[in-house]
Amino acid sequence: MTPQRPVLFVNPRSGGGKAARAGLAERARERGIDVVVLRRDDDVAALVDEALARGADMLGVAGGDGSLAIVAAAAVANGLPFVCIPAGTRNHFALDVGVDRRDLVGALDAFTEGVERRIDVAEVNGRLFLNNVSLGIYGDAVRQPAYRDAKARTLLETAANVLGPSAPATGLAVVDDLGRLHRDPMVMLVSNNAYSLEPPRPPGTRATLEGGRLGVVVLDTARPGQNPGRSWTPMRLEVHASAPVHAGIDGEAVALVPPLRFAIRPGALLVRVARRPQRRPGPPA
Repeated sequence: MTPQRPVLFVNPRSGGGKAARAGLAERARERGIDVVVLRRDDDVAALVDEALARGADMLGVAGGDGSLAIVAAAAVANGLPFVCIPAGTRNHFALDVGVDRRDLVGALDAFTEGVERRIDVAEVNGRLFLNNVSLGIYGDAVRQPAYRDAKARTLLETAANVLGPSAPATGLAVVDDLGRLHRDPMVMLVSNNAYSLEPPRPPGTRATLEGGRLGVVVLDTARPGQNPGRSWTPMRLEVHASAPVHAGIDGEAVALVPPLRFAIRPGALLVRVARRPQRRPGPPA
């Protein structure tokens, strides 16, 4: 399919200004792609709706994982192809879908010479996510203003506060695949397909986005003689809580109303990547 009205949404602030340095908007327009440059307070979902009303037949985004999820949700809802341009900081989704994260301009070829395939997406309480939903320490860290500039330091500081002797319980409760109840886990991660937790694949990558399963990792408080971690791969999951839950959804801070209902949507997203050979996933850039 050759798009007649492709649209690319560009966040010029993502990744420390990667898109601007690469002249991405200009290179996209040279290829006949309509470019929408996002301003700081723009409503991305509203802008996507406007593009659809103008007849957009392919949607792409150059930005962080949060922006990717918004545009991808619109692509799923309207049955349109989706293009990921790796202009974010970590580009987790680009890594796992096989996009060359070091070649922003080359990734634009997906619009005109792309190879299409269907991949899974996941959702929580009806909200789509491409990567993961994090609860507990990481979810609290995402809510800190300093997170964007010093993720590691903020995560450590948040961990110290959350795990201190007087730290309040998270209020979460989930039953794993063995029927074991995890109450007030320190950390919980629910992902669109499972992350690799050990070699040979690099940690933090996914072997597939077409496995049709959620990846769930729960880390409880360590107790003598008990393995504090548990991981499993269900198709659906329900998490209960006594109050609204602060979460990180693809890196964006969100408050979720319990119960949290997770589900995988196999093959829901038609994604396009450039036809040129792509470098295989390696350590995060």
